[in-house]
Amino acid sequence: MSLKPPRPAGRLFLRGALGLVVLAALAAAGHALLWRWMGSQLEAGFAGWAAQRRALGWRVEHAPPLRGGWPFAATLTLPQFRLAGGAGTLPGGMEWQAEALVLRLAPPRLDRLTVEMPGRHRLRLGALDLPFAADLLTATMPLERGVLPSEARLEAERLRLGTPGGAVEARSAQAGIETRMSAIEGEPAVSLRLSAEGVLLPPVAGPAAAALGRAVETAVLDLALTGPVPPGRGPAAKAEAWRDGGGTLELRGLELRWGPVAGTATATLTLDEALQPMGAGTLRVTGAGEALGAAASAGLLTRQAAATGRTVLRLLSRAPAEGGPPQLEVPLALEDRVLTAARVPLATLPAWSWPAPPALPDAAQDPSLPARD
Repeated sequence: MSLKPPRPAGRLFLRGALGLVVLAALAAAGHALLWRWMGSQLEAGFAGWAAQRRALGWRVEHAPPLRGGWPFAATLTLPQFRLAGGAGTLPGGMEWQAEALVLRLAPPRLDRLTVEMPGRHRLRLGALDLPFAADLLTATMPLERGVLPSEARLEAERLRLGTPGGAVEARSAQAGIETRMSAIEGEPAVSLRLSAEGVLLPPVAGPAAAALGRAVETAVLDLALTGPVPPGRGPAAKAEAWRDGGGTLELRGLELRWGPVAGTATATLTLDEALQPMGAGTLRVTGAGEALGAAASAGLLTRQAAATGRTVLRLLSRAPAEGGPPQLEVPLALEDRVLTAARVPLATLPAWSWPAPPALPDAAQDPSLPARD
């Protein structure tokens, strides 16, 4: 009996199968090369960022980094991360400790970095210590070499924050920031938006919480700092140059829904000759009587200011045409640290003390050298 040669259809099938195997092997090799390249990009980018921070006097510490994420992403895990510094901007400086940071790059957006922050964290701002954790805590930003990211977005789910007054919890929270260092006068140099929903205040949050309840339904803050952003060594010198250049802080929107109170506010602020905040805005509130009572109970207003506020409420509150609780719309002003509503003084704010400029290196302080301007 003789063997018959393979049929043409069989040869085509074998060639097709062999071609698929070769293509799969090439794809796997290409994917492995891409994964290694993404991992190298993560390590190089973080090393460059850390070197820049250390050159500015910051401390960046972590345990040996670990690569991972195969096959869908490239990750770089930084266990026991610590960032500390900023004494020239904030008295006592700041420090952030994290159980781990996970840097992630994933196709097809290889131009965007995701930073995952699992576990427990501790943030120290001067003498204020704030431990926090979340079920989900991530930040996303573009990959831009040699400069700070032009934008970033932070998202959190079930965020728990420890404060001196007790634990605060938010069902969800978001933060977004955009920067434009080339902004000229009148253009936003920094835009910041913060929002939180389902905020639960501590049981001992104070008289205000006792009057309005522990649950804050919604809180939103939308700010824009106009340019130009001035150079300078000290915060006070930068602030003075920013003011002289026409800089303003625009409160684009402040929204709050807390118990019976719902309010919005807009304002434009700058700095006076003493580098203290000054400006004007508009406040719209429903439930203003309850808010005034809570502020008085919390000791934020004197008895005289509270009585004056009730008079203002009776004069300026209006019932909406469509029905509902009375609404208050009142102009606000801040001048010489005195906050007024419809020209009626409400409170005097404490003076803001600007941090001292950072100390110059020893060589720059050598009296034998010429003084620096």
